[in-house]
Amino acid sequence: MAAAKLLIPTLSHFRPLTCAAAVSASNPARLVPHPPDLLKWIKREGGFVHEAVTITQDNTYGLGLVASGGIPKGSDLIVLPEHLPLKFQSDKDDEADSVSLPLSNRVPEELWAMKLGLKLLQERAKVGSFWWPYISNLPETYTVPIFFSGEDIKNLQYAPLLYQVNKRCRFLLEFEQEVKNVLKNLKPSEHPFGGQDVDASSLGWAMSAVSSRAFRLYGKKLPNGTHSDIPMMLPLIDMCNHSFNPNARILQEQDAGNPKMLIKAAEREIKQSDPLLLNYGCLSNDFFLLDYGFVIPSNPYDHIELKYDGALMDAASMAAGVSSPNFSSPAPWQQEILFQLNLDGEVPNLKVTIGGPELVEGRLLAALRVLLSNDREMVQRCDLSVLKSLSAEGLLGVANEVAAFRTIIALCVIALGHFPTKIMDDESLLKQGVPVSTELAIQFRMQKKSVIIDVMRDLTKRVKLLLSKETTTT
Repeated sequence: MAAAKLLIPTLSHFRPLTCAAAVSASNPARLVPHPPDLLKWIKREGGFVHEAVTITQDNTYGLGLVASGGIPKGSDLIVLPEHLPLKFQSDKDDEADSVSLPLSNRVPEELWAMKLGLKLLQERAKVGSFWWPYISNLPETYTVPIFFSGEDIKNLQYAPLLYQVNKRCRFLLEFEQEVKNVLKNLKPSEHPFGGQDVDASSLGWAMSAVSSRAFRLYGKKLPNGTHSDIPMMLPLIDMCNHSFNPNARILQEQDAGNPKMLIKAAEREIKQSDPLLLNYGCLSNDFFLLDYGFVIPSNPYDHIELKYDGALMDAASMAAGVSSPNFSSPAPWQQEILFQLNLDGEVPNLKVTIGGPELVEGRLLAALRVLLSNDREMVQRCDLSVLKSLSAEGLLGVANEVAAFRTIIALCVIALGHFPTKIMDDESLLKQGVPVSTELAIQFRMQKKSVIIDVMRDLTKRVKLLLSKETTTT
């Protein structure tokens, strides 16, 4: 362990994390130039790594795992004993933990990655940390938007993500002050970070490391027989990159006598040179960029957020050629349905989405159908779940359906107008060659615009089909 001491940098020796955007996403530097062999460490600690599993440099996502030979389906790929995952657990006899635990309690639940991030920073600062072979292999910088320049944050051009990025940046700056206030005047034995300074950049590094690599899995068994759900970092397993068509999955054994974490091949054989891939979740590009630092082209789960607003809906309907829309002043029976859709009332949820698997969020579609209809009896004969379904076309008549679809198309036109640039402009910028953070911001906004355009094309086809059916019937 004496040699390991020479490799452990202090927090003050970090490369400034604000430079993350300038680092090549496909070739991130690790914390130390020559980190310990992660595979050997896992095996030495009683874990298992399939002989064909190797670490490689992926051109798109950076470090990843690849098969050096064929692996039969159903094979165990990596097995971790219980003590290897990095979790936030407090040692009652450790004075430093008595400080880090109250700090973690100040972190809002939605930023859970920061809670485990404090543990990660604590272990990074600790000389001779058990997890150093794992931590030293982590990237030195991350390409998530909290490390973008102010200009590249603006380049995202999408208000919901701008809000989340600014919210996280504000939290890190405020939390830095809270941490400094707690740490000042502590005895060396009480200091959770070995007396080293912790600032917003190092906190951001830790939060990003966790958000991009941690999994929420079963923790301790609770008195009611269920298990707590806790985030943990899984050494080596977390090097698997993402795919919506994965060839591996995580399984967690619940054998109390020998608890282990397994990653097994999925239902198909893994061939030589195939990357090992996990599905991080059916997420929009907002989450992929915010938490993982990349954008998925043609992401089937990507969508745009809109605020349900009566005046906006009226404007969209009039632009679509709908006469006398009454979104701003619905009839009492229509308002009752809006209340059931949680689009009206004391605490409504006015955030609605377009795109993704639904194409149009059911609540928005039902609201449009109801408010564009004057036939109260016909509407009230329809079940609310059916009104929310895109597949249930023409429920309230062809004219109603066409008006609803044209209103959504007009909403899409309005949403596109909020982007200062067009897709052609973005493509031209990318061809010129730009920094990684700028490239990610441009890719993100291009995908959002593509989502809007795809919805418009789909609904336009539906309108034409409805009108052709009506003409044929007539």
